[in-house]
Amino acid sequence: MTNEEFKSTLWNSANILRGSVAAAEYKYPVLALVFLKYVSDIFKAQGKVIENRLAEPDSPMYVVDRDLRQEMAAELASDRDAYTQDNVFWVPEGARYEDLLAHIAADDLAQRLDKAMKAIEDENPELVGVLYRDFGRLELEAGKLGELMKELAKLKFDPAKHGSRDIFGEVYEYFLGEFARSEGAKAGEFYTPKSVVNLLVEILAPFKGKIYDPACGSGGMFVQSIKFMHAHEKQLGKDGDLPIYGQELMATTRKLCKMNLAVHGLRGDLGNTYGSTFTNDQHPNLRADYILANPPFNISKWGGDSLSDDPRWQWGIPPANNANYAWLQHMASRLSQRGRAAIVLANGSMTTQTSGEGEIRKNLIISDLVECMVALPGQLFSNTQIPACLWFLSKDKGAGVNGSIDRKGEVLFIDCRKKGAEQLSRTQIAFTDDELHAIALTYHRWRGSAFSDGQDYADEPGFCMSASMADMEKHHYALTPGRYVGAADMDDDDEAFEDKMAELTARVAERMARGRELEDEIRQRLAGIGYEI
Repeated sequence: MTNEEFKSTLWNSANILRGSVAAAEYKYPVLALVFLKYVSDIFKAQGKVIENRLAEPDSPMYVVDRDLRQEMAAELASDRDAYTQDNVFWVPEGARYEDLLAHIAADDLAQRLDKAMKAIEDENPELVGVLYRDFGRLELEAGKLGELMKELAKLKFDPAKHGSRDIFGEVYEYFLGEFARSEGAKAGEFYTPKSVVNLLVEILAPFKGKIYDPACGSGGMFVQSIKFMHAHEKQLGKDGDLPIYGQELMATTRKLCKMNLAVHGLRGDLGNTYGSTFTNDQHPNLRADYILANPPFNISKWGGDSLSDDPRWQWGIPPANNANYAWLQHMASRLSQRGRAAIVLANGSMTTQTSGEGEIRKNLIISDLVECMVALPGQLFSNTQIPACLWFLSKDKGAGVNGSIDRKGEVLFIDCRKKGAEQLSRTQIAFTDDELHAIALTYHRWRGSAFSDGQDYADEPGFCMSASMADMEKHHYALTPGRYVGAADMDDDDEAFEDKMAELTARVAERMARGRELEDEIRQRLAGIGYEI
């Protein structure tokens, strides 16, 4: 299939369940079946790999009669170790996609699928509690599930033709992206656009050390970080190592993350359970070298009322009706002595003065924790229209482990609002590869890091500036990049207006979120007494 045909097949398969299953739920059975198709194809292909190994000239079996080799290959094909040694999931007989495809017209297909997923979990410890096993509870029209399986059977995962983990990773990410676009605001619970993830990773440059995401969603930050590490091992002449730690609020999203890690051959510590990072912290003693996170913007119900004396609030007590500065402080408190963090937040966080947030921001700056601020263009996110920015924190801005240039008392401001030249759709844009490289290189030159090209950093009017503490004090510790880089088309009055609009937008978004929460609560209570609206 061409790339477009491939994508069309993927999305057509998902749409078969549209109208039968709630939009926010149908991604789980679809992704589970794609996973089943993937592991079944790779399992089958491994049998051929085993046979070919016996026929290689350097194999001790090369001199054996061909019929005997085939007999031995058939025997090895039923040996679990011959699969697991190559990180291939063992798929027991009866649980393989082709076995189940033979029963797509059966009345008990859903139950067969649930048993198959259970059997795969039983054979592969890293998948225990991960796979979707609620096919039997789906309220579907007769034949819908079989129709979906027949459509997905068109997908072919062949490790002889491509990197199977990479191609499945693309499939998984494509699905998550499409579901995010279709679900709108709810998508923020599990998906960060690839363009934003790439920029975070390229600037943070995780290579060796513990990596943590306290709002890990489906695990995209982890996967991209590991890809970055492997891509730069040859450049740096050494192996990277990134032990993974994360936490996720939603049980179903946590399963998406664990599956995502598993199919990429990764293991991670996601704590003992799902739950709030604020009220049920799974890693209270962790000190991470790298933190990447896209926490939900402006959430009002985060447990702040009961956490006023929490030791994480070293820079000030965050307001109970907005978690932005709780997220910042949680992550700052989890950094190691060399640790750095990359965080996506609403634009309002850069200028807000409400409920003591301005004082907390000032304290973070004076403590020399803020390293870099990046203003993002609009339309990067499919699930929110709230303007966003990137915060980069660092516990060590001196010359040494994080860079050869001493940047104590300075903050790098980068204004990317005019970037994002790739048009993904009518309503969404992305950074091009060249743009991503240029933005990240600006940071690495400024810091003198191992990922720099060796050229000197220079301020660029309208794009970037290294500001001093005195510069930031003059701007009352506001962190909007446009104030510092001197954009040619924006004077101080325009920038002040933009700051006010950003804060107003954040407040409106918060009120709307509260309204949606109240509406959901009313619906649930009415449903509890037999009424539906």
